[in-house]
Amino acid sequence: MSSVWKAERDENFLSDGLPERQTFCRCVQECCVVGESRLQTTQTILAFSARHRQVPLLSGFQLGSADRNTSRKLEKGASIWGPASRLVVAPLSTPRVAVRGPLAQSPSQAFPGNINSDGVVRHDLQHVVIARYVRIVPLDWNGEGRIGLRIEVYGCSYWADVINFDGHVVLPYRFRNKKMKTLKDVIALKFKTSESEGVILHGEGQQGDYITLELKKAKLVFSLNLGSNQLGPIYGHTSVTTGSLLDDHHWHSVVIERQGRSINLTLDRGVQHFRTNGEFDYLDLDYEITFGGIPFSGKPSSSSRKNFKGCMESINYNGINITDLAKRKKLEPSNVGNLSFSCVEPYTVPVFFNATSYLEVPGRLDQDLFSVSFQFRTWNPNGLLLFSHFADNLGNVEIDLTESKVGVRINVTQTKMSQIDISSGSGLNDGQWHEVRFLAKENFAVLTIDGDEASAVRTNSPLQVKTGEKYFFGGFLNHMSNSSHSVLQPSFQGCMQLVQVDDQLVNLYEVAQRRPGSFANVSIDMCAIIDRCVPNHCEHGGKCSQTWHSFQCACEETGYSGATCHNSIYEPSCEAYKHLGQTSNYYWIDPDGSGPLGPLKVYCNMTEDKVWTIVSHDLQMQTTVAGYSPEKYSVTQLVYSASMDQISAVTSSAEHCEQYVSYFCKMSRLLNTPDGSPYTWWVGKANEKHYYWGGSGPGIQKCACGIERNCTDPKYYCNCDADYKQWRKDAGFLSYKDHLPVSQVVVGDTDRQGSEAKLSVGPLRCQGDRNYWNAASFPNPSSYLHFSTFQGETSADISFYFKTLIPRGVFLENLGNTDFIKLELKSATEVSFSFDVGNGPVEIVVRSPSPLNDDQWHRVTAERNVKQASLQVDRLPQQVRKAPTEGHTRLELYSQLFVGGAGGQQGFLGCIRSLRMNGVTLDLEERAKVTSGFKSGCSGHCTSYGANCENGGRCLEKYHGYSCDCSNTAYDGTFCNKDVGAFFEEGMWLRYNFQASGVSAKESGSRSDMSPDQNNSPPDLTHEGIHFSFSTTKAPCILLYVSSFTTDFLAVLIKPTGSLQIQYNLGGTRQPYNIDVDHRNMANGQPHSVNITRHERTIILKLDHYPSVSYHLPSSSDTLFNSPKSLFLGKVIETGKIDQEIHKYNTPGFTGCLSRVQFNQIAPLKAALRQTNASAHVHIQGELVESNCGASPLTLSPMSSATDPWHLDHLDSASADFPYNPGQGQAIRNGVNRNSAIIGGVIAVVIFTILCTLVFLIRYMFRHKGTYHTNEAKGAESAESADAAIMNNDPNFTETIDESKKEWLI
Repeated sequence: MSSVWKAERDENFLSDGLPERQTFCRCVQECCVVGESRLQTTQTILAFSARHRQVPLLSGFQLGSADRNTSRKLEKGASIWGPASRLVVAPLSTPRVAVRGPLAQSPSQAFPGNINSDGVVRHDLQHVVIARYVRIVPLDWNGEGRIGLRIEVYGCSYWADVINFDGHVVLPYRFRNKKMKTLKDVIALKFKTSESEGVILHGEGQQGDYITLELKKAKLVFSLNLGSNQLGPIYGHTSVTTGSLLDDHHWHSVVIERQGRSINLTLDRGVQHFRTNGEFDYLDLDYEITFGGIPFSGKPSSSSRKNFKGCMESINYNGINITDLAKRKKLEPSNVGNLSFSCVEPYTVPVFFNATSYLEVPGRLDQDLFSVSFQFRTWNPNGLLLFSHFADNLGNVEIDLTESKVGVRINVTQTKMSQIDISSGSGLNDGQWHEVRFLAKENFAVLTIDGDEASAVRTNSPLQVKTGEKYFFGGFLNHMSNSSHSVLQPSFQGCMQLVQVDDQLVNLYEVAQRRPGSFANVSIDMCAIIDRCVPNHCEHGGKCSQTWHSFQCACEETGYSGATCHNSIYEPSCEAYKHLGQTSNYYWIDPDGSGPLGPLKVYCNMTEDKVWTIVSHDLQMQTTVAGYSPEKYSVTQLVYSASMDQISAVTSSAEHCEQYVSYFCKMSRLLNTPDGSPYTWWVGKANEKHYYWGGSGPGIQKCACGIERNCTDPKYYCNCDADYKQWRKDAGFLSYKDHLPVSQVVVGDTDRQGSEAKLSVGPLRCQGDRNYWNAASFPNPSSYLHFSTFQGETSADISFYFKTLIPRGVFLENLGNTDFIKLELKSATEVSFSFDVGNGPVEIVVRSPSPLNDDQWHRVTAERNVKQASLQVDRLPQQVRKAPTEGHTRLELYSQLFVGGAGGQQGFLGCIRSLRMNGVTLDLEERAKVTSGFKSGCSGHCTSYGANCENGGRCLEKYHGYSCDCSNTAYDGTFCNKDVGAFFEEGMWLRYNFQASGVSAKESGSRSDMSPDQNNSPPDLTHEGIHFSFSTTKAPCILLYVSSFTTDFLAVLIKPTGSLQIQYNLGGTRQPYNIDVDHRNMANGQPHSVNITRHERTIILKLDHYPSVSYHLPSSSDTLFNSPKSLFLGKVIETGKIDQEIHKYNTPGFTGCLSRVQFNQIAPLKAALRQTNASAHVHIQGELVESNCGASPLTLSPMSSATDPWHLDHLDSASADFPYNPGQGQAIRNGVNRNSAIIGGVIAVVIFTILCTLVFLIRYMFRHKGTYHTNEAKGAESAESADAAIMNNDPNFTETIDESKKEWLI
């Protein structure tokens, strides 16, 4: 089925170089199927040549008969040979104005042709086109000096009835029963207009229902209300905006499909799915639905809106052909205006300017009134609109668009004032038509924008006006812009229309034939403007702005980044923050990454081996439940700090979730009822009711005591079900995560006399991240996993971790017909990201300076969108490739997604984990379990993350991740980086026993390295490692002392002068070997770090930040520390003989702070403060209070919110009580048995507490041992040591010390 058109071009030209005539080719063969709305294919072959290069050839052909109002629909497939050309189409009635939007990828794109008449260049059109006329506009010329054209078009006829609305007439369709109540509606129509405002259809009912489709600022606005409750919270108004630049006088198709509250709104090829507000499903309309406007009813809304002015066709309302009824005069239009059935063409003729265009228009010479007006539309904030010279060298006028305002600059040469500047308007680069009127005469000028007199700007500056003979719009001739004057703004890019010069409308068709006037690179009778922000490619609420060639996304305050605001700036889970080295705090997380869900604020508890994610709500603990009967329940609603969809994303990725619930009751039954239905239930995810309580499980109508069989009354399964008059409690954790979180609790037995109940619901707590550690091992290069086709048409992001030992392999690949996307390891140092969306293959490569096949985890992040594509590996610089401004943008894939090698390619050998594509984690583990030859999970996490375990912590492999074993260190915390220290009062001491008394030195050989946990390895007493930090203001004192069963000992002392001394006595010498650090005052109240290492006779001392210093024991000294017995901190209380010098330091003893004390593998302070295997070896005299006041180096001040993206400046007070620990503060209030015995007991406890407080205050006032301050010299010149000089010059250092020196003893 085809229609073929042929054309020959006459080569005779007029003297001025214009074609003698335009040839429009008639249809030779009619289409076999008349009236069909689709065309199978279109093929066009073109060739051009010309003798005059400056002449634009305009050639077109007619596709249908005007009297039948038919046109033809062109689909993909056009072939052109010749130079370059542009195809433009128009469903018009007269050939001479047959120029409209081009048949190309975009309104400004041309078809490259061929250089001879033999070859064929094929171009695929992106969209189907309906048109009556097609015009061929050559843009470049053949060098042979000839013009030729041959074209063949295949298609089918398209027929439709048209109604023309003049802006006044309204076409109503009246209902037979005066009312229309519908659950389902389907409304379809097509329209075209040159107006930016107008109501297309409207219907309303007396109950407040309405439906409206209208144009506002050339955008389509659909408003619907299925019913609102003025006295209640139901608000049904829903408004959706779609499309842009719909005043282009092209046909646009609209389809509205409604099923209850679900709506599909289709404009051309774009579909929006949404649900209406409110709770009603039916649309109730009264009397009629109108097309073309709102009939005047006296209401303010009916008079403030403009009626539609333009054409409509194929109007269909719920299966009723409105257009056909109107044509057969079955409908009565309004008395105002005229309704016709042929589309009236607008009188406006636009002209399109690109960056190299200008339009010269003649004016009336030597007039004393300068008057111009025109309309323009553009996206650029700057551009030259008009330039003209005055006659007699009086100056010139320049009208510019500057920073989205219209400015007029008049350069005057005949007066002292050389320049006059006026400006008006704002935001005029919004793509809408704006009118500019400028009038100037002697000593007066006025500028008006959009006909608004309020915007008019006037000047009465001295001015003499005589109009020139030429007016240049949009730009200048090249030779003029280089010589005679200076242009302020770049050339204009956009459209103009209704150009008036000296009060005369310019005939642009005459200008097109250069009689009179001239132009360059303009397209007359066409406005090739497109809105690059519709559809909006800025995701997650990013704001789109544009220029003529591109668009930009402003992502501030969205939580996302990137060219299209696609990438979340937050980590997906608390687990991820943990591995970035963060500590417990409030954080924003984004579980679905670039997916539709926004980030949410949670508390990350990282104090345990497992990381807990805590989501809070607004319910206070022990909320009193109001009295209600079983027939009328008490409903307690919980409002969380995140939406249910966000919380579901957290629970679905977690390994375990739980939520604590408790019910305090007195004569208030929980689950037990006479008929078996529970009095109380809770509502969880998906609004499902659940009839089990904390400590029980799904399907079991019991409480925790019913499971454990220890309820107050064994006949019941809950303590509260016994219905006692005393307070009881049922509490426990709900841990079936598919039911969580608790969103509502319904209580129904609190209305009886004496009934009371209190409800507590803790926050949702989840631990683990299944997505972060979701991994699969690829056993051989030919193995692969397959998933469903990747859906990433306009925006795609891919991220994963990999580790391997091979130098190359394909990570993943997805194919289409010609499109594809692929990520691979090309070599040991190169990762490649390649794809094709129809513009040809694109490849981005990141090169690493070090090998990537090192069996370490490496992260790959790739993204592609309509703006750019990027690839990043680990923290190497990101490689970015800009997308072309024109061309294909949609990635169309059809095959399955293959992870690993497929189709005979070099596959991947190694491990891949945490594979996320557009925010969705692919479950590699589950797919590996059901795929032969695969292994789910991946071992060897410590090879990459072992360095995170600090201070000698040992990395332990786990199935999902790793953990740090800090048992052999003096540190605590997730990564063994938290100091464990204590405050020592005067006279307090700590002893750590290495071995039992009476064990000889020989017997001690059965002990290893002085560690009580390892008793089988031979000892190595030729070396020690001592590490600790301290702070004190008292001297002399003993910091650390190691005794032995012999005379050997090791002591670290503070001398009376405040200097540090280390004494070693290993035998073989009469006196201990002393190391004195005399030039530094260590008793200055500041934290100091001491690290001592001995190997045989060599001792290395590192103090604070100073360089290490080596010392050597005398050659007569032994190298073996013989029979170590005990380690003392603060004071030496030892049986047997003690060196007299050491004994002097025992009085009064150490007062201050010690932290992270470690002797070889022994951490005595940690053993005293934490329950470890070595705790039994510790003896303490006095009260040991944990504190980090002796920690060194000092803890840095917190990172400012400006530099810490995870810091929250403002935390609501409701979240301050979390994380909630149900093990704390669970005393039952209003307890039972309030008799005199209990009251007396309470009084006794109060009196005892008061006495203890008095003792404490007296002790505090007389001893002053709780708070430590340092008073250092104020200048470096008066400092007594290098330490003091450094601290005096660093205020942050001193401030941190002052805060850390405060200790409160209880």
